[in-house]
Amino acid sequence: MSTVRSFPPLAAPDATRLILGSMPGRRSLAQVQYYAHPHNAFWKIMGDLLGFDPQTAYERRCEALGAARVALWDVMATCIRPSSLDADIVEDSIVPNDLAGFLTGHPQIGAIYFNGAKAEHSFLRHVLPALNDTQRTIPRHRLPSTSPAHAGMRFEDKLARWREALTAGSAG
Repeated sequence: MSTVRSFPPLAAPDATRLILGSMPGRRSLAQVQYYAHPHNAFWKIMGDLLGFDPQTAYERRCEALGAARVALWDVMATCIRPSSLDADIVEDSIVPNDLAGFLTGHPQIGAIYFNGAKAEHSFLRHVLPALNDTQRTIPRHRLPSTSPAHAGMRFEDKLARWREALTAGSAG
C-alpha cells in the first residue's frame, strides 16, 4: 500500500465558499489536477453552475473557480489508499490538511461544501476538533459525490443538488 498526498488548495484570497474533497484519485494524482478522471462530474457541474466550458484548459477552469470566489481543497493531506476509492482509505493513516490555518487565512469563507460522504466524515473526525469557535460555526453542506464511483444518482440530480446548495451559499 502506498501513501498518497493531496495538492495545495486552489483559492483566491477573497474566496467565500470552500469545496472539500477527500483525496485525489489516481488519475488526478498522475495528472496533478483536481478531478482529472474524465467521468468525474465535478468540472461539468462547476461549468454549468459558473458558466464556463468544462472542457477548457485546466488552468482556465481553476481561474473560473477563483473568479467565482470558490476555493477547492481536500480534507486529507496524506493517507494510505491502494486504489482511487474512498472506501479503500486506511482510516488510521489519515493526516488532515491544515484547514484551521486555511480558514484563518481566508476569513471570508462563509460556507463549506463536502464533495461526498467521506470528505464530510473525515472533516468531522480529523478537522473539526482543531477549529476555533468561529470556524466551527461556518455552515457545512454534504453534496453528492461527483465521483464516477457514485453512480447511484443521475447527473441531473447531482447538478440540481449542487446548484441548490451553492446558490444558497453564494451571498457574500
